[in-house]
Amino acid sequence: MQLYFAPMEGVTPWHYRQTHAALFGGVDRYYTPFLNPTEGGLAGKALQEVLPQHNRGVNTVPQILTNNAERFVLACQTLAELGYTEVDLNLGCPSGTVVAKGRGAGFLALSRREQLEVFLEEIFAKSPLRISLKTRLGMESPEEFAALLALYNRYPAAQLTIHARVREDYYKRPVRWDAFAEALAGCRLPVCYNGDIFTAEDYRRFCSAFPQVQRVMLGRGLVANPALAREITGGQLLQAAELRRFHDVLFAQICQRPGGDKNAICRIKEQWNYWGAMFEGAEKPLKKLRKASRMQDYTQAVEQIFACPLTESRRYHIV
Repeated sequence: MQLYFAPMEGVTPWHYRQTHAALFGGVDRYYTPFLNPTEGGLAGKALQEVLPQHNRGVNTVPQILTNNAERFVLACQTLAELGYTEVDLNLGCPSGTVVAKGRGAGFLALSRREQLEVFLEEIFAKSPLRISLKTRLGMESPEEFAALLALYNRYPAAQLTIHARVREDYYKRPVRWDAFAEALAGCRLPVCYNGDIFTAEDYRRFCSAFPQVQRVMLGRGLVANPALAREITGGQLLQAAELRRFHDVLFAQICQRPGGDKNAICRIKEQWNYWGAMFEGAEKPLKKLRKASRMQDYTQAVEQIFACPLTESRRYHIV
């Protein structure tokens, strides 16, 4: 089984991926948070994400979010020059601002189907890289996926990652394994599954239901529990000391960036939206952490959180 780390905007930038690979490992591929190319291609933050020196020793696949074929191809040309061989197209992001622009899951809308077909035709004809696709089952209903899959099957995609929800499900409604099973039966492409694998037990249940699938992408569960890939392969459960080490290294990296203590604390809080689920009885210090804007208040809250035991299940949930 291949285990992949899903891209998460604002959570898994290049320094996070490097640190995770060094301290935990167990991941076969890391996908970058989506890159939004401009008319000039990749620049600024997007370029920093894919520079070879920022991805050394880490098997990284860039993910692009756009509905402009010319910009997609231009970004692929830059990525090829940097040594990449594969790129992933984001057709799954459910964010309102992304969808409103016809990108991500918004590109799956029936009203944009002809545009999507023209887009795929052009990028598969012109890209110097292999292209993989990450998709949801549709915008509003999984019944939309049959037509989408017929379109995907026409192209030599390196992989089709299926997040087993429609856009309107966001991340709140249960994954749709029944719809995924139908999609799997009709897919001619290598399939990767994505959606709600939060524990090793979740993974075993999925493998039992879909033994033919050999690729699984982990997202929120792996961010919350950075040892999840190790646990899935029979390794040791996440330990508090190694999560503390992970936090300390990431926070030190964040503090080196411009903006001062307040901005650094704001950035690391995004991680705590996931890590907080790993601690039992930590509601009060987590509340204190969310309010913190001074370094002293933040570090005190962190000490109090790490004094709490890790949950037995190490399971992600919204906190």
